[in-house]
Amino acid sequence: MEVIVLAGGLGTRLKDVVSEVPKCMAPIGETDPKPFLEYLLDYLSRYSVSKVVLSVGYLRSVIMEWVFANQSKYPFLIEFAVESEPLGTGGAIRLALSQCQDDSVVVVNGDTFYNVDLNALFKQHKKFDLSSKVTMALKPMTNFDRYGAVTLESNYLVTAFGEKKPTASGLINGGVYIIDRGVLKIMNALPEKFSFEKDILEPHASTGQVFGYVHDNWFIDIGIPEDYARAQYSLPELVQMMQIASDIYPGKDTLMLDRDGVINRQIVGGYVTSWEPFEFMPGVLDAIAMLSCKFKHIFVVTNQRCVGKGILSQQGLDYIHSRMKAEIEAHGGKIDRILCCTSTDDKDPYRKPNAGMFHELCYYCPDVRPEKALMIGDSDSDIEFAQNCGVDSIKVKKYQC
Repeated sequence: MEVIVLAGGLGTRLKDVVSEVPKCMAPIGETDPKPFLEYLLDYLSRYSVSKVVLSVGYLRSVIMEWVFANQSKYPFLIEFAVESEPLGTGGAIRLALSQCQDDSVVVVNGDTFYNVDLNALFKQHKKFDLSSKVTMALKPMTNFDRYGAVTLESNYLVTAFGEKKPTASGLINGGVYIIDRGVLKIMNALPEKFSFEKDILEPHASTGQVFGYVHDNWFIDIGIPEDYARAQYSLPELVQMMQIASDIYPGKDTLMLDRDGVINRQIVGGYVTSWEPFEFMPGVLDAIAMLSCKFKHIFVVTNQRCVGKGILSQQGLDYIHSRMKAEIEAHGGKIDRILCCTSTDDKDPYRKPNAGMFHELCYYCPDVRPEKALMIGDSDSDIEFAQNCGVDSIKVKKYQC
């Protein structure tokens, strides 16, 4: 596939924190910072991409110099569509399309990371009616006011784009599209500078030419300082989890996952005592879906001392886990069993790093074998637990947040 990356924006709202480089080159990561663009290109490397066309304008020399120095690490060709003056998103796409040959081209924003499965998006695009000119990935979101809600009918037709306003829940435009070359005929009738959203998507939403594909995967837009700050730790976390999920583990058929710090964000100095503060780690829902295709069994093994301390009831813990399991399954993943030790006694044989929970798994599932199992945790206790079970382990890195 060919991909257009819109990287020519001025980044006005981000200038107070990022002023010397274009927005797509904003550094991400506190310990080993990389340009945001590098995260995007690494993401595209997961797919069969043949060419990436970077639409550049503002401070383009910074982008070009970095690409020339790093082109060799990518399996696709990188070209530039240069805006001598700002052309708007529509003009930028039209210019970049002139350097593409495929009938359908992917377009992504250079300041947004949306972990869309591009293969699934392409597959869905081809299922739609031949009159479809654009398929857009739609992100479900709650309590937002930065984006307008998109109206999607049951036949996948996008029929309206709402104004930006406080919204309890809805679908937003995730900034990832598949565009058919037929759109060029419409674009060529427009001025040199125009908006893809206002001049293409909105007018044609009522004509049956714009389709939507709901993809509830991880999303961040670094266009404002608050989300840029959140990206400093959440993007490295996402990359780490997706890398673990994509690795092949020969001979392993059983996976054990710690909960806090692996599945959900750990509350420093406290406990998750209700569903409301339960926050899935970036990419973990996507990763568990991938891992569910590789492993026969997936278990959660977790210490939950908060129950033993009387901070949370067993019923409350069970409710949190039922909601967690339902979300994982809704994303295509599976959890065969959740094992918890609620004891406050470190000598309790079921409390990690002691191996009691693993022995219980082996009792319930006699085909579970230590040499075929893998443990993913975020603490020394998790790794010691794996050693006590005779199981290989992976320790995920903790990022400051």
